[in-house]
Amino acid sequence: MDPSVQHETSTPDDLLGVFRDNSNSVNQILKSPVPDICKEEPCILGVDEAGRGPVLGPMVYGICYCPISKAEDLANLGFKDSKALSEKQRDDLFSVVCANKDFVGWSVEVISPNVISNSMLRRCKYSLNQVSQDSAVGLIKLAAERGVLIKEVYVDTVGPAEKYEEKLSSIFPEYKVTVRSKADSLFPVVSAASICAKVIRDFALQAWIFKEGLSVKHEDWGSGYPNDPVTKSFLSNNVDPLFGFPQLVRFSWSTADKILQEEAVKVEWDEEEEEPKQASVLSFFKKDSNKEKTKHSFFKERNITSTVLF
Repeated sequence: MDPSVQHETSTPDDLLGVFRDNSNSVNQILKSPVPDICKEEPCILGVDEAGRGPVLGPMVYGICYCPISKAEDLANLGFKDSKALSEKQRDDLFSVVCANKDFVGWSVEVISPNVISNSMLRRCKYSLNQVSQDSAVGLIKLAAERGVLIKEVYVDTVGPAEKYEEKLSSIFPEYKVTVRSKADSLFPVVSAASICAKVIRDFALQAWIFKEGLSVKHEDWGSGYPNDPVTKSFLSNNVDPLFGFPQLVRFSWSTADKILQEEAVKVEWDEEEEEPKQASVLSFFKKDSNKEKTKHSFFKERNITSTVLF
């Protein structure tokens, strides 16, 4: 997990203020207060993300947790596959999560587009899967540090489920770890984490302030996915030939890179002159059969001759 600015927040209304005040260039961690019961009873914890595929905006990882004794109560709040819900339904369910703060807690990491792209373009390969997995691990560790008595962890997979489950189990041998594809439709606690991630990503985009001075509305950039014509138009119309894209854009994505290659100022680097090749010290000791060897004056004056040992 990259260094992040942390905020504790209790209500959805707190979120817009947090995002309006941030620089958009660093990660943000938002977290609810930890319910007392989660520090006293063993808990289940779910992990999911939102915004993995778009070329615009942050990726958000979220966790949600509650006591095992309250798992059925959590399910009865109406959590299910967040992809099957409307934006309003997700907003309503996030309000439900916040309203049940006596037994439900959550945390999210809002991973800046800058951090995503800079990570993926490091000299040493650092893939989006690694960014994702490190965020999930960081959020689980953060919950434990805050006193949550984690017993079981349920995760929506990134990459092969078996391999990811093995990795998390090695990091957290004290927990029962379950990693599944489409976990948000199988486990209500993962669905709740998905709701938190998606709603807070929406908040981040709604409150986005362009430090570059652009005057564009949320609807001007479309869905944010690379195949969206509105998104492509936004990218083409908002690339500076010298400074590139605004911070909203994940410039490591191939869609953005292609536009940058076409629109950006071409830079030509002067070739550096090669330095004269330095003679090897060994070359002074090699016998050259094609020319007579000349003695240095030091040896001549002292009548010193070389000797070959057999």
